[in-house]
Amino acid sequence: MDLDRQRLSIEAARLYYLSDYSQQEIATRLGVSRPTVSRLLQHAKENGFVRISISDPLEDLDALGAEVARRYGLQGVRVCYSPENEYREIRGRVAAAAAEYLDETVQDGDIIGITWGTTMYALALGLRHKAVKGVEIVQLKGGVSHSQVPTYAAETANLFAEAFSTVARYLPLPVIFDSVELKEMVEEDRHIQRIIELGRQANVAVFTVGTVEEDALLFRLGYFDDRQRQMLRASGAGDICSRFFDDRGQICSEEINARTVGIDLPELRRKEKSILVAGGPRKIRAIRAALAGRYANILVTDQFTALSLLAD
Repeated sequence: MDLDRQRLSIEAARLYYLSDYSQQEIATRLGVSRPTVSRLLQHAKENGFVRISISDPLEDLDALGAEVARRYGLQGVRVCYSPENEYREIRGRVAAAAAEYLDETVQDGDIIGITWGTTMYALALGLRHKAVKGVEIVQLKGGVSHSQVPTYAAETANLFAEAFSTVARYLPLPVIFDSVELKEMVEEDRHIQRIIELGRQANVAVFTVGTVEEDALLFRLGYFDDRQRQMLRASGAGDICSRFFDDRGQICSEEINARTVGIDLPELRRKEKSILVAGGPRKIRAIRAALAGRYANILVTDQFTALSLLAD
Protein backbone atom coordinates (compact mmCIF):
# COMPACT_ATOMS: atom_id res chain seq x y z
CA MET A 1 0.00 0.00 0.00
CA ASP A 2 2.85 2.35 0.87
CA LEU A 3 4.47 1.64 -2.51
CA ASP A 4 1.22 2.44 -4.29
CA ARG A 5 0.95 5.69 -2.36
CA GLN A 6 4.50 6.63 -3.25
CA ARG A 7 3.87 6.01 -6.94
CA LEU A 8 0.63 8.02 -6.81
CA SER A 9 2.41 10.79 -4.92
CA ILE A 10 5.18 10.96 -7.52
CA GLU A 11 2.67 10.97 -10.38
CA ALA A 12 0.73 13.80 -8.73
CA ALA A 13 3.99 15.74 -8.24
CA ARG A 14 4.97 15.28 -11.90
CA LEU A 15 1.63 16.59 -13.08
CA TYR A 16 1.62 19.51 -10.64
CA TYR A 17 5.23 20.73 -10.82
CA LEU A 18 6.29 19.69 -14.33
CA SER A 19 3.08 19.87 -16.34
CA ASP A 20 1.32 22.74 -14.50
CA TYR A 21 -1.88 20.78 -13.87
CA SER A 22 -4.19 22.22 -11.21
CA GLN A 23 -4.97 20.07 -8.18
CA GLN A 24 -8.54 19.57 -9.44
CA GLU A 25 -7.26 18.44 -12.85
CA ILE A 26 -4.90 15.98 -11.15
CA ALA A 27 -7.76 14.66 -9.00
CA THR A 28 -9.86 14.00 -12.09
CA ARG A 29 -6.95 12.36 -13.93
CA LEU A 30 -6.00 10.10 -11.00
CA GLY A 31 -9.57 9.39 -9.91
CA VAL A 32 -9.13 10.74 -6.37
CA SER A 33 -10.47 13.74 -4.45
CA ARG A 34 -8.80 17.16 -4.52
CA PRO A 35 -7.91 16.96 -0.76
CA THR A 36 -6.22 13.63 -1.50
CA VAL A 37 -4.10 15.34 -4.19
CA SER A 38 -3.06 17.98 -1.66
CA ARG A 39 -1.97 15.24 0.75
CA LEU A 40 -0.10 13.40 -2.01
CA LEU A 41 1.84 16.55 -2.91
CA GLN A 42 2.69 17.16 0.72
CA HIS A 43 3.83 13.53 1.01
CA ALA A 44 6.07 14.02 -2.03
CA LYS A 45 7.77 17.03 -0.44
CA GLU A 46 8.17 15.43 2.99
CA ASN A 47 9.81 12.32 1.51
CA GLY A 48 12.18 14.15 -0.79
CA PHE A 49 10.47 13.22 -4.04
CA VAL A 50 10.20 16.94 -4.78
CA ARG A 51 12.97 19.47 -4.08
CA ILE A 52 12.10 23.12 -4.48
CA SER A 53 14.84 25.73 -4.94
CA ILE A 54 14.55 29.44 -5.61
CA SER A 55 17.14 31.23 -7.70
CA ASP A 56 17.39 34.83 -6.49
CA PRO A 57 18.82 37.02 -9.31
CA LEU A 58 19.67 39.71 -6.76
CA GLU A 59 21.86 37.38 -4.73
CA ASP A 60 24.93 37.54 -6.98
CA LEU A 61 24.68 41.13 -8.25
CA ASP A 62 27.30 42.47 -5.84
CA ALA A 63 29.73 39.73 -6.81
CA LEU A 64 29.03 40.37 -10.48
CA GLY A 65 29.69 44.07 -10.02
CA ALA A 66 32.94 43.36 -8.19
CA GLU A 67 34.12 41.15 -11.05
CA VAL A 68 33.35 43.83 -13.66
CA ALA A 69 35.15 46.42 -11.53
CA ARG A 70 38.19 44.16 -11.27
CA ARG A 71 38.21 43.40 -15.00
CA TYR A 72 38.02 47.06 -16.06
CA GLY A 73 39.89 48.73 -13.20
CA LEU A 74 36.89 50.66 -11.86
CA GLN A 75 36.33 52.10 -8.41
CA GLY A 76 32.93 50.46 -8.26
CA VAL A 77 30.11 48.92 -10.27
CA ARG A 78 26.45 49.03 -9.27
CA VAL A 79 24.57 46.20 -11.00
CA CYS A 80 20.77 46.32 -10.93
CA TYR A 81 18.34 43.54 -11.79
CA SER A 82 16.28 43.66 -14.98
CA PRO A 83 13.65 40.97 -15.63
CA GLU A 84 14.38 40.98 -19.35
CA ASN A 85 17.20 41.91 -21.69
CA GLU A 86 15.28 44.66 -23.47
CA TYR A 87 16.60 48.21 -23.85
CA ARG A 88 13.64 50.23 -22.58
CA GLU A 89 13.17 47.99 -19.55
CA ILE A 90 16.88 48.15 -18.76
CA ARG A 91 17.03 51.91 -19.24
CA GLY A 92 14.39 52.44 -16.56
CA ARG A 93 16.02 50.01 -14.13
CA VAL A 94 19.52 51.42 -14.62
CA ALA A 95 18.29 55.01 -14.28
CA ALA A 96 16.55 54.16 -11.00
CA ALA A 97 19.69 52.46 -9.68
CA ALA A 98 21.78 55.50 -10.59
CA ALA A 99 19.32 57.84 -8.84
CA GLU A 100 19.61 55.69 -5.72
CA TYR A 101 23.40 55.71 -5.96
CA LEU A 102 23.49 59.51 -6.17
CA ASP A 103 21.16 59.80 -3.19
CA GLU A 104 23.64 57.71 -1.22
CA THR A 105 26.82 59.49 -2.31
CA VAL A 106 26.20 63.21 -3.02
CA GLN A 107 27.63 65.37 -0.25
CA ASP A 108 27.73 69.04 0.73
CA GLY A 109 29.79 71.12 -1.68
CA ASP A 110 29.79 68.66 -4.58
CA ILE A 111 29.84 70.08 -8.08
CA ILE A 112 27.85 67.70 -10.28
CA GLY A 113 28.33 67.82 -14.03
CA ILE A 114 25.49 66.30 -16.05
CA THR A 115 24.56 65.57 -19.65
CA TRP A 116 21.17 65.07 -21.30
CA GLY A 117 19.19 62.45 -23.18
CA THR A 118 16.47 59.93 -22.37
CA THR A 119 18.53 57.92 -19.88
CA MET A 120 19.59 61.04 -18.00
CA TYR A 121 16.01 62.32 -17.94
CA ALA A 122 14.78 59.00 -16.54
CA LEU A 123 17.50 59.22 -13.89
CA ALA A 124 16.51 62.79 -12.99
CA LEU A 125 12.86 61.79 -12.62
CA GLY A 126 13.92 59.17 -10.07
CA LEU A 127 15.94 61.52 -7.87
CA ARG A 128 14.69 62.12 -4.34
CA HIS A 129 15.18 65.38 -2.50
CA LYS A 130 18.33 65.33 -0.37
CA ALA A 131 19.11 68.00 2.21
CA VAL A 132 22.61 69.03 1.18
CA LYS A 133 24.32 72.42 1.14
CA GLY A 134 26.48 74.12 -1.44
CA VAL A 135 25.88 71.63 -4.25
CA GLU A 136 26.16 72.97 -7.79
CA ILE A 137 24.70 71.49 -10.98
CA VAL A 138 26.33 72.28 -14.32
CA GLN A 139 25.74 71.05 -17.86
CA LEU A 140 28.80 69.39 -19.35
CA LYS A 141 27.83 69.90 -22.97
CA GLY A 142 25.80 72.19 -25.17
CA GLY A 143 22.17 71.60 -26.01
CA VAL A 144 19.79 71.63 -28.94
CA SER A 145 17.30 74.35 -29.79
CA HIS A 146 16.11 73.50 -33.30
CA SER A 147 15.09 69.85 -33.14
CA GLN A 148 11.70 68.21 -32.90
CA VAL A 149 13.36 65.27 -31.11
CA PRO A 150 13.12 65.75 -27.32
CA THR A 151 16.44 65.79 -25.47
CA TYR A 152 15.12 66.91 -22.05
CA ALA A 153 18.24 69.00 -21.45
CA ALA A 154 16.61 71.78 -19.42
CA GLU A 155 14.17 69.42 -17.68
CA THR A 156 17.02 67.15 -16.57
CA ALA A 157 19.08 70.03 -15.20
CA ASN A 158 16.07 71.46 -13.35
CA LEU A 159 15.21 68.11 -11.75
CA PHE A 160 18.80 67.66 -10.57
CA ALA A 161 18.77 71.17 -9.11
CA GLU A 162 15.48 70.57 -7.29
CA ALA A 163 16.71 67.28 -5.83
CA PHE A 164 19.83 68.87 -4.35
CA SER A 165 18.37 72.25 -3.34
CA THR A 166 20.30 74.39 -5.78
CA VAL A 167 20.10 76.06 -9.18
CA ALA A 168 21.34 74.69 -12.48
CA ARG A 169 24.07 76.27 -14.58
CA TYR A 170 23.22 75.87 -18.26
CA LEU A 171 25.58 75.79 -21.21
CA PRO A 172 23.40 77.81 -23.62
CA LEU A 173 25.08 76.80 -26.87
CA PRO A 174 24.50 74.26 -29.63
CA VAL A 175 26.29 71.03 -28.84
CA ILE A 176 28.00 71.08 -32.25
CA PHE A 177 28.79 74.16 -34.34
CA ASP A 178 29.05 74.27 -38.13
CA SER A 179 32.63 75.54 -37.95
CA VAL A 180 35.52 75.52 -35.49
CA GLU A 181 35.99 79.27 -35.94
CA LEU A 182 32.44 80.08 -34.90
CA LYS A 183 32.62 77.77 -31.90
CA GLU A 184 35.90 79.29 -30.69
CA MET A 185 34.56 82.82 -31.11
CA VAL A 186 31.46 82.09 -29.01
CA GLU A 187 33.50 80.34 -26.32
CA GLU A 188 35.44 83.55 -25.77
CA ASP A 189 32.36 84.96 -23.99
CA ARG A 190 33.18 85.32 -20.27
CA HIS A 191 29.93 83.75 -19.13
CA ILE A 192 30.44 80.73 -21.37
CA GLN A 193 34.02 80.39 -20.13
CA ARG A 194 32.79 80.34 -16.51
CA ILE A 195 30.29 77.55 -17.24
CA ILE A 196 32.88 75.45 -19.08
CA GLU A 197 35.38 76.01 -16.27
CA LEU A 198 32.78 74.97 -13.68
CA GLY A 199 32.31 71.75 -15.65
CA ARG A 200 36.06 71.15 -15.42
CA GLN A 201 35.95 71.75 -11.67
CA ALA A 202 33.08 69.33 -11.11
CA ASN A 203 34.15 66.49 -8.85
CA VAL A 204 31.18 64.35 -9.93
CA ALA A 205 30.25 63.70 -13.56
CA VAL A 206 27.10 61.76 -14.50
CA PHE A 207 26.65 60.70 -18.10
CA THR A 208 25.54 57.97 -20.45
CA VAL A 209 26.79 56.75 -23.84
CA GLY A 210 25.27 57.13 -27.26
CA THR A 211 25.62 54.68 -30.12
CA VAL A 212 26.54 54.98 -33.77
CA GLU A 213 23.45 53.14 -34.94
CA GLU A 214 21.34 54.79 -37.64
CA ASP A 215 18.71 55.85 -35.09
CA ALA A 216 21.25 57.40 -32.70
CA LEU A 217 19.97 60.63 -31.17
CA LEU A 218 22.72 62.88 -32.55
CA PHE A 219 22.18 61.46 -36.03
CA ARG A 220 18.46 62.19 -35.81
CA LEU A 221 19.14 65.74 -34.63
CA GLY A 222 20.57 66.59 -38.05
CA TYR A 223 24.11 67.67 -37.12
CA PHE A 224 25.84 65.43 -39.65
CA ASP A 225 25.55 64.95 -43.38
CA ASP A 226 25.48 61.51 -45.01
CA ARG A 227 29.26 61.37 -45.40
CA GLN A 228 29.89 62.20 -41.75
CA ARG A 229 27.27 59.69 -40.54
CA GLN A 230 28.84 56.96 -42.64
CA MET A 231 32.31 57.81 -41.34
CA LEU A 232 31.15 57.77 -37.71
CA ARG A 233 29.28 54.50 -38.17
CA ALA A 234 32.33 52.93 -39.82
CA SER A 235 34.98 54.09 -37.34
CA GLY A 236 33.08 54.94 -34.17
CA ALA A 237 31.80 52.87 -31.27
CA GLY A 238 29.79 55.51 -29.43
CA ASP A 239 29.83 58.96 -27.88
CA ILE A 240 30.00 60.63 -24.49
CA CYS A 241 29.06 64.30 -24.26
CA SER A 242 28.62 64.19 -28.05
CA ARG A 243 32.30 63.35 -28.55
CA PHE A 244 32.67 60.23 -30.68
CA PHE A 245 35.27 57.55 -29.98
CA ASP A 246 36.31 54.23 -31.49
CA ASP A 247 36.52 50.79 -29.91
CA ARG A 248 39.78 51.72 -28.18
CA GLY A 249 38.21 54.82 -26.67
CA GLN A 250 40.11 57.18 -28.97
CA ILE A 251 38.48 60.19 -30.65
CA CYS A 252 37.55 59.05 -34.16
CA SER A 253 37.05 62.46 -35.81
CA GLU A 254 39.20 65.36 -34.67
CA GLU A 255 37.31 67.66 -37.06
CA ILE A 256 33.91 66.94 -35.47
CA ASN A 257 35.43 66.93 -32.00
CA ALA A 258 36.86 70.42 -32.57
CA ARG A 259 33.34 71.71 -33.37
CA THR A 260 31.79 70.15 -30.25
CA VAL A 261 30.91 72.25 -27.20
CA GLY A 262 31.48 70.84 -23.76
CA ILE A 263 33.90 68.98 -21.59
CA ASP A 264 36.80 67.17 -23.25
CA LEU A 265 36.75 63.44 -22.59
CA PRO A 266 40.19 63.30 -20.89
CA GLU A 267 38.76 65.62 -18.22
CA LEU A 268 36.44 62.81 -17.14
CA ARG A 269 39.44 60.71 -16.10
CA ARG A 270 40.33 63.28 -13.46
CA LYS A 271 36.95 63.32 -11.72
CA GLU A 272 36.57 61.98 -8.21
CA LYS A 273 33.45 60.18 -9.44
CA SER A 274 32.99 59.73 -13.17
CA ILE A 275 29.71 57.83 -13.35
CA LEU A 276 28.64 56.03 -16.51
CA VAL A 277 24.94 55.08 -16.49
CA ALA A 278 24.06 52.69 -19.32
CA GLY A 279 22.87 49.22 -20.20
CA GLY A 280 21.12 47.11 -22.80
CA PRO A 281 22.21 45.14 -25.87
CA ARG A 282 22.46 48.19 -28.13
CA LYS A 283 24.83 49.99 -25.71
CA ILE A 284 27.33 47.22 -24.96
CA ARG A 285 29.85 48.15 -27.64
CA ALA A 286 29.80 51.81 -26.63
CA ILE A 287 30.10 50.95 -22.93
CA ARG A 288 33.05 48.66 -23.53
CA ALA A 289 34.77 51.34 -25.63
CA ALA A 290 34.13 54.01 -22.97
CA LEU A 291 35.69 51.75 -20.34
CA ALA A 292 38.64 51.09 -22.68
CA GLY A 293 39.15 54.86 -22.82
CA ARG A 294 38.92 55.01 -18.99
CA TYR A 295 36.35 57.79 -19.13
CA ALA A 296 34.41 56.31 -16.20
CA ASN A 297 35.53 55.05 -12.81
CA ILE A 298 32.03 54.04 -11.68
CA LEU A 299 29.53 52.07 -13.77
CA VAL A 300 25.80 51.65 -13.14
CA THR A 301 24.35 48.91 -15.34
CA ASP A 302 22.19 45.76 -15.39
CA GLN A 303 23.11 42.09 -14.98
CA PHE A 304 22.75 41.23 -18.68
CA THR A 305 25.16 43.99 -19.69
CA ALA A 306 27.57 43.12 -16.88
CA LEU A 307 27.71 39.51 -18.05
CA SER A 308 28.30 40.65 -21.63
CA LEU A 309 31.17 42.86 -20.48
CA LEU A 310 32.76 39.82 -18.87
CA ALA A 311 32.17 37.53 -21.83
CA ASP A 312 35.23 38.57 -23.88
